[in-house]
Amino acid sequence: MPVDGTGWNGTRLMQATGGLGGEQARPWVRPPDVLTALRVPLAAAFLVTDRANLRLAILGIAAVTDVIDGMWARRLGGSRVGVVLDPVCDKLFMAVAFWVVYRSGALTGWEIGGILVRDILAALAFLGTLVLGHPTTLPARAGGKAVTVCQLLALAAFVTGSDLLRPLAWATAAIAVYAIADYTRLAWRL
Repeated sequence: MPVDGTGWNGTRLMQATGGLGGEQARPWVRPPDVLTALRVPLAAAFLVTDRANLRLAILGIAAVTDVIDGMWARRLGGSRVGVVLDPVCDKLFMAVAFWVVYRSGALTGWEIGGILVRDILAALAFLGTLVLGHPTTLPARAGGKAVTVCQLLALAAFVTGSDLLRPLAWATAAIAVYAIADYTRLAWRL
């Protein structure tokens, strides 16, 4: 029986944040993290199927879980695992899905690189902060959200065989350049 109204039995691992007033850290895991983790098997399913209708359904489910887990986590408050798990699952899904696009020959490696440049640089920047001993995450920004929407549209264009795939790839790359500049400005202010 849930003790705290979140569906968990109250046995979360908690640790003090060192903040003022005995403030407690976020719980290690929350229910939205389970929804986030679903993108890993969805990525595997996208990779192994050749059926367009199934790939489109997988893409839709991945997009919906990304929206819902974010709203749910903001409502409940995020978790320590979720802060890292969400971007990792997002980037893993996109990497696997665009590997399928690349393998099909529908886009060149340069075009795939342009689509994923924001994700690649974000992952490298996070790893850099870990190596330097100052792990940090940046809040979501409009440019980053726009890149994600364009990536999903490009994947939908691929799955449906649309002629819009290549223009969407280039548009995604252009928006990614803006998003990188925006995140870089934010990071320098921190």
